[in-house]
Amino acid sequence: MSRKNNTVVYEAAGDNVKITADGIDSDGKPAHNEWTGRFDGKDYPVTGDPTADTRSYKMVNDRTLKLTDTKNGKTTVTGRIVVSADGKSRTVTVSGTDATGKKFHRTAVYDKQ
Repeated sequence: MSRKNNTVVYEAAGDNVKITADGIDSDGKPAHNEWTGRFDGKDYPVTGDPTADTRSYKMVNDRTLKLTDTKNGKTTVTGRIVVSADGKSRTVTVSGTDATGKKFHRTAVYDKQ
């Protein structure tokens, strides 16, 4: 995937969770996307992501989320987010098709700030 997230913030938004991601796109420009919803496997709107108009998260277990991005009803990205047992890092593994139609597979590890 051509995008690199530098910060990802999870916060309560009423009964929902809001996830805000900031990073750098493939052209080196700032990128920002936001998603608000529940970890129930249902699609909720995502803004600022050129490869998706909806995203779903589903709890697999206490430390693992499954994610799916869709654009115009078609799956563009699938992946997993796994939080370490000590809660100090998370590993994100995603596969899909970028905005130019190129296939990708990426794994990234993020440390809790």
